[in-house]
Amino acid sequence: MPKLAKRDPMATNDALDASALRALLSEKQGATHVRAALNASVISAVNYSEVVAKLADRGGNPAAVSAGLAALHLGVVAFDQSQAAQAGALITGSRAAGLVFGDRSCLALATSRSLIALTADRSWTTLRPSVQIECIR
Repeated sequence: MPKLAKRDPMATNDALDASALRALLSEKQGATHVRAALNASVISAVNYSEVVAKLADRGGNPAAVSAGLAALHLGVVAFDQSQAAQAGALITGSRAAGLVFGDRSCLALATSRSLIALTADRSWTTLRPSVQIECIR
């Protein structure tokens, strides 16, 4: 079990990767960890879009999916030019771990706001980013 960082309940602590939010929504391993962090978390608009796309691809009604996600009251952060540059720059250090654009956008958000990147993807633990990563599994 990964060591959990000390959390300030009044602050935003985590940037959720799409994999973490999907684990919560499907009640897979790590869902409890995400649920506990949810009120102090934000998600990149890129990762939010990934979750909507995955649920719609599995037959979910896009309007119902969006309404269900809105009920979580999760802050969705716009993907700006600074995060875009950071995500692009991460390609060289993350290619071997198999990180895709959405993964790098989560790391860019976490970096830009000094947050913990929360993911279900164990391959992230092989990275040496300038931001803390917590794997929920």
